[in-house]
Amino acid sequence: MTTRKNSGTATTPAKRQRTTSSGSASERRDHLVKLAAELFARKGFQATTVREIADEAGILSGSLYHHFDSKETIVDEVLSTFLDDLIARYRAALETGGDARTVLSEMVRIGFGTLEPHRAAITVMQNDWNYLRQFPRFNYLVKAEDEVEQMWVAQIKAGQAAGLFRPDVDPKLTYRMIRDTIWVAVRWFRPGGRLNTSGLAEHYITVLFDGLATGERTTHQK
Repeated sequence: MTTRKNSGTATTPAKRQRTTSSGSASERRDHLVKLAAELFARKGFQATTVREIADEAGILSGSLYHHFDSKETIVDEVLSTFLDDLIARYRAALETGGDARTVLSEMVRIGFGTLEPHRAAITVMQNDWNYLRQFPRFNYLVKAEDEVEQMWVAQIKAGQAAGLFRPDVDPKLTYRMIRDTIWVAVRWFRPGGRLNTSGLAEHYITVLFDGLATGERTTHQK
């Protein structure tokens, strides 16, 4: 009985130590991803070297390779995390079963809501999209873009069919204009300013659905 007690007592701290070590490694990895993402956003993916990432983290390049085999692996994690989150939220909005205007409004809120938590990923997507899409490991970028576009276009078409949206606007072109408005905002939006992302989204929803015109004819006539 005494031997079993001693054995059990010795095992518990060992298990606790392994768990703590694993947790620390995971936190360290997440920290490195965030540091690298900021560098990619600031300098561009191609211009950022592994050495610069390591220097930013205060470690040797060899230590960085302990966590990642290449900088491509790091940016892969940055972008896939963003897209997985975005698509999951869009799907959830579609599953609510609301009318097209309600769903599109929520999708606009979701899009603007990513500007802060995924600022670096969105910036990299804009700046390095054409470069990254050349490589097979980033084929999912195009697939994700296509899926997102299909979700938006389907809702715009549904709104047109229900008489909620004008029938004379092109759904795909409309989506791309909305998309670009949201993502380009990452270049000028600054947290802590006059509007937060929620306020920004609501302002855009008002302009999107209600426009600038007062209802009177504003076109200049000669």
